[in-house]
Amino acid sequence: MNEYELKVFDEIEDWKRKITRRSGMMNRVSKKAQEKINEFIPEKVHELMTESIKGMVKATLFGSQLTTNRKQAIGLSLEERDELVRIKISSFQKTAIIEGAGTGAGGILLGLADFPLLLTIKMKFLFEAAAIYGFDTKEYEERLFLLHVFQLAFSSDEIRRNTLAVIENWEQRKKELVEMDWRKFQQEYRDYIDFVKMLQLVPGIGAFVGAYANNNLLKTLGETAMNAYRLRILQKAQ
Repeated sequence: MNEYELKVFDEIEDWKRKITRRSGMMNRVSKKAQEKINEFIPEKVHELMTESIKGMVKATLFGSQLTTNRKQAIGLSLEERDELVRIKISSFQKTAIIEGAGTGAGGILLGLADFPLLLTIKMKFLFEAAAIYGFDTKEYEERLFLLHVFQLAFSSDEIRRNTLAVIENWEQRKKELVEMDWRKFQQEYRDYIDFVKMLQLVPGIGAFVGAYANNNLLKTLGETAMNAYRLRILQKAQ
C-alpha cells in the first residue's frame, strides 16, 4: 500500500466503527414503533408495497444504467477517484435539496412524489460512484452489490451489521446471493426515512425539512458508497 491507501484504510476502519455503533435512543424508539405498526399492516399490503418498491428500484436501475458514463475515471488513481466522487456527492446533494424543498413546500400530493424522485437520485448516484471506482454495473453481481450498499446506508443496527459483513466478504458471499431480499429492503428503507418524511408533509416547515433531510440522506449514502467501494479496491490490492 502507498501512503494514500494507508490513509484510506484508516478512514475505512473509522467508518466501520461508526456504522456498527449502537444507534441513539430516538432511532431505537422510532424503529420499535415502526415494527409495531408493521405488525398491524395486513400481509397483502406488505406484499403490494414490496412489489411496488421492487418495480420502482428495478426501473431506476435500468434508467441509471443507460445514462451513466462507465469510462469516466479510466486511468485515475484512487486519490483522484475519491476527489471525483466527493464532487459527485456535493452535486447530488444539491439536486436532492432542491427536490426536497420543492416537494416539501407542495404539501401532501407533492410529498408523495418525493419518494420515487429521491430514490431515483440515490440510485443514479450509486451508479456514478460504481463507475468512478471501476466496477461495471452491466454485471448483475455489481448491481446486487449496489443494492447492498443502499441497504447498508439506510437500515437498522442489526441489518446494518449483517450487511456490512456481506460487503466485507463480497467475493465469497456474492456466490450465495441470487436475489435481493426485497421485503427486508423496502421495510428497512421505509422505516429509516418514515419519521422525517412525515414531517416533510407538515405545512410551513415541509420545504425546510425536505431540503435538510434529503441533504443528510445523500451525505449518508455518499459516505457509505465511497467507503464500501474503497474497501473492495484495497482488498484487491492486498
